Amino acid sequence: MYQHVCIYSQTATISLSWSRSSLPPPSRLVKSTIRCVALTKQGERFLNTIAAKDTDSSLADRLIGKFVAASSKSVALNALSYLLSSQDGNSRFSSLALPLYYRITEASWFNWNPKLMADLIALLDKRGRHKECETLMIEATSKLSSRERELAMFYCNLMDSLSKQKSERGFDDCYDRLYRIVCDSCSVYVKRQGYKSMIGGLCERGEPKGAQNLIEEMRMKGIKPSLFEFRSVLYAYGRLGLFADMQRSIDEIENEGFKIDTVCSNMVLSSYGAHDELPRMVSWLQKMRTSGIQMSTRTYNTTLNSCPTLTRMLQGSNDFPVSITELVEILSESEVLLVKELACSSVLEEAMEWDSMEAKLDLHGMHLGSAYLIMLQWMEEMRRRLGGGEFVVPAGITVVCGSGKHSSARGESPIKIMVKKMMIQTKSPMRIDRKNIGCFVAKGKAVKDWLFQ
Repeated sequence: MYQHVCIYSQTATISLSWSRSSLPPPSRLVKSTIRCVALTKQGERFLNTIAAKDTDSSLADRLIGKFVAASSKSVALNALSYLLSSQDGNSRFSSLALPLYYRITEASWFNWNPKLMADLIALLDKRGRHKECETLMIEATSKLSSRERELAMFYCNLMDSLSKQKSERGFDDCYDRLYRIVCDSCSVYVKRQGYKSMIGGLCERGEPKGAQNLIEEMRMKGIKPSLFEFRSVLYAYGRLGLFADMQRSIDEIENEGFKIDTVCSNMVLSSYGAHDELPRMVSWLQKMRTSGIQMSTRTYNTTLNSCPTLTRMLQGSNDFPVSITELVEILSESEVLLVKELACSSVLEEAMEWDSMEAKLDLHGMHLGSAYLIMLQWMEEMRRRLGGGEFVVPAGITVVCGSGKHSSARGESPIKIMVKKMMIQTKSPMRIDRKNIGCFVAKGKAVKDWLFQ
C-alpha cells in the first residue's frame, strides 16, 4: 500500500555554505545556540574549531570526518543531536547537521535511526532546504514501506520534530500522510499512536479545537482517548489564555475517570503564569493542597518563574533576603501567597538526605527561583533539626548545585553563583568542594555553629 521508489544516493562530500564570518567567536559558540541537549567537551572543542577556522567546504568536511573518526558513537551522536536540537533553524550551526549526519552514516557502528532522520528532516525543512528533505524522506519511506507500524511511527516522530521546529509547510504535509495511514490501517496500535501524534502536534501549533475534533473522531472509531490527549488539549487552551475552555478540559478529564494529577496541575499553573494570573495560581495551589495533589520541583519552577519581583531580585542583586520572613516583606501580595503555599509542600524533604555521616541537599532540576526558596527553607529546617536534639549532627553537610554542565554556558551555573553569594552574605562555613566543584561542603558542627550564631 505504501510503496515509494528510492532515488537516494549518498555523496562522499557535502557542499557546505558557511564561512568564518557567519559563525560567532569560539568563546560565544555555546552561549548563542538554543539547546535541548548538553554538548560533550569533545563536541564543544569540535564546534569551536569549526568556528575558529576560515573554512572552505573541503576543509570543513575534513574536520567533520576527523571528528567522527576520532569520536566514540555516543560523542558523535551527541554532537549531531546537539545541532538538531536547535528550534530556531539557526543557519550558523544547523548547516553542520547534514554533512555531520552523512559522515556518521559511514561509521561502522552506525545503525539507521528513524527518530534521528525525523529530527534532521524537520531542521532542514525549517531552513527551507526542501530538496534535501525530499531526498531523506524518500530514503526513510523506502526503508519502511513494507512495515506499516514502523512507517507510522516515523511520521509520528517527524510530526513531533516539525512541531518543535514550528515548521508549517512540513507539518501540513506530514499530517496529511499520517492521517491517510491512520484511516487506511486496520491496526488499533497504528490508529492510537497516529491520533496521539496528530493531536499533540495540533496542540503544539495552538490548534486545540482541531485536536478536540480528532478526539471525537477517535471515540467514533471505538478508540478510547488517553490522558495524554486530554492533557494536550488542556495545555493548548491554557497557553492561548482561553481559561474557560481550559476549565472545560479539566472537567472532561474528570468525567472520563482520570484524576487531575501533578502534571495537569503544572500545566494549569504554567498557563496562568504565562498570562500573569497570579491570583489564579494561588487558588490552584490551594486546590492542590486541599485535594492532596503532590507538588513537584516543576511546580516550584513554574510558579516562581512567574513571580516578577523575585525574578528581578535574583537577576540583578548580590544581596538577597536570607530568610523567608525577610523575603515576604519585598514581595507582592500574590507572590507572598504563592511562596507560602509552596513552603507547605514536601519538595524540600524530597530534595534532602540525612544520616549520621552526611546531610545532603540536592538542587538538581531546580530553576534559580526554586533553588533560592529551597535554600531559605533548608536553612530553617536545618535550624529545626540541629537545634531540637531529635536529629544527630551529621559529620558533613553538602549542598549539590551542579557545576554548570547543562547551563547556557558550560561551567557557569546560575544556581552555583547564587548559592555562593548567599554563603558569602551569611558568612557560612560552606565552601566549594575541591573534589567536586558542583558542591558546597562543610563539617556538620561548623554548620550548626553558623546557624545558631
